[in-house]
Amino acid sequence: MRAPIGDFDHATPAPDCLDELSRPVADAVRRWSGSVPAEQIVYVDTNPEWADTSVFLEHYGEDLLDRSANCVVVAGKRGSETMLAACVVLSGTRVDVNGAVRRQLGARKASFAPMERATGETGMEYGGITPLGLPATWPVLVDPSVIDLSYVVVGSGRRRGKLLVPGKAFAELANAVVLEGLGI
Repeated sequence: MRAPIGDFDHATPAPDCLDELSRPVADAVRRWSGSVPAEQIVYVDTNPEWADTSVFLEHYGEDLLDRSANCVVVAGKRGSETMLAACVVLSGTRVDVNGAVRRQLGARKASFAPMERATGETGMEYGGITPLGLPATWPVLVDPSVIDLSYVVVGSGRRRGKLLVPGKAFAELANAVVLEGLGI
């Protein structure tokens, strides 16, 4: 199959290649429900050495900068309580952690979660964390610009491989909150 975006050699509907995904992501694809059929979520094999944005774009298509999203884990603190959440923004923007995220979580302080905690709690590899398959209790904050795209490149749960997901599917994730001003 040809990938709907980018210059990828191999593209496969995610339900047909669950072994290529991290366990939580594969489980999320197995249980997928929503207006977007699971078969429209596409897995593309990518070289993990090319995972950094500039190198990735060089090999798979410069136009992907405006079609790629980052999923970052943040920690909001209020008193002794810490809440984790995921933020999904286009790769050319950054997450407004101290503004939009902090207010949405009702936190006194917010920051990026430590790598060990993010990977440990998601069961995903650093550099491959994706909104699909996150812990059910986490809010998934999504910038509206991500939802507006026909397809978005995100991680697959591993550094090797990416998922191409219709943008509107992110608004249908459990605990999804479309948040204006998330990406700045």
